[in-house]
Amino acid sequence: QVQLVESGGGLVQAGGSLKLSCVSSGSIFSIDSMGWYRQAPGKQRELVARITSSGITNYADSVKGRFTVSKDNVKNTVYLQMNSLKPEDTAVYYCRSRLGPFDYWGQGTQVTVSS
Repeated sequence: QVQLVESGGGLVQAGGSLKLSCVSSGSIFSIDSMGWYRQAPGKQRELVARITSSGITNYADSVKGRFTVSKDNVKNTVYLQMNSLKPEDTAVYYCRSRLGPFDYWGQGTQVTVSS
């Protein structure tokens, strides 16, 4: 059983930055992909950014150019650098790890962007 622990959320003003971290209890070296998702109140959970084992990344259109996903295989950690934050980025952000049939989620970290 892999555990994912997110951190780095908080309250920030519009235009500010935050960096989220997701530490995995297992190795992420051969993980198919690790991703960041978010869920705002009353909305469905959506993909924000994802990175594969080979380092290929993809982003939601709403965050392209503002967010950057990266990983450190030595630290078993995935990051989400969020710049130029907007009030509509307010949500609980979740980390996800996928390897074959195995699918793990973290407990989430709250990001609140004030206008």
